[in-house]
Amino acid sequence: MRVHVVSDVHGNSRDLAAAGDGADALVCLGDLLLFVDYADHTRGILPDLFGAGNASRYVALRTARRHEEARALMAGLWAGDGEGGEDGADGEDGAGGGRRAALLEEAVRRQYAELFAAFPTPTYATYGNVDVPRLWPEYAAGGTTVLDGGTAEIGGWRFGFVGGGLPSPMRTPYEVDEETYAAKVAALGEVDVLCSHIPPLVPELCYDTVARRFERGSEALLEAVRAVRPRYALFGHVHQPLVGRMRIGRTECVNVGHFKATGRPWVLEW
Repeated sequence: MRVHVVSDVHGNSRDLAAAGDGADALVCLGDLLLFVDYADHTRGILPDLFGAGNASRYVALRTARRHEEARALMAGLWAGDGEGGEDGADGEDGAGGGRRAALLEEAVRRQYAELFAAFPTPTYATYGNVDVPRLWPEYAAGGTTVLDGGTAEIGGWRFGFVGGGLPSPMRTPYEVDEETYAAKVAALGEVDVLCSHIPPLVPELCYDTVARRFERGSEALLEAVRAVRPRYALFGHVHQPLVGRMRIGRTECVNVGHFKATGRPWVLEW
């Protein structure tokens, strides 16, 4: 059996279309959307709506961990106070907020239409922290199975899937509280492969060497690795990890890689 695994696709539909070549199944661990490309500020939803200059300003603030200022910049852009601002998008509520939501959803839908069309059959997918789960049922075709707190049998092995992330200063679209996340992990029971977007809470697996910060990891996932002892724990989220692979007991913990940058799936064979 051969399964290809991807995570952090971030708009890379071209390589996604070939990610399942030669495999019996594709597993996707989320983060399909590209809001802004930190390497190329002309790509993504933000520059499409407000221009590359504002995307560069936003990236600079986020990189400096000036999250409140980054949110203030976005609020000003939606209010029409900066390059590319939309007339009438003047707040979170009322007509302005409705216009903002419509523009953003339209951009998200364009990306999802292209990305889901690139999935091979069969694909098993869960959400990342920058995904919008409520829209997935509209785009997941018959060959794509979406799981979050659920399991699927692939080649005689039981795969468990936990989507989304935990609360962070970034305030990304699909973050849930610790208790909700832990309940999803517990619902899986015994699995051979534990699939999640974020890593178990191990410092070496959570540290991004380029961003120079710790990303959120899950204590519940770490506890499951120790208690359930799956063959593998697969995840993404940390784009440039300090350690991409380590063993905890019998479990091989693997960051499957930043697919947007590499264009290559991680391969699991048994």
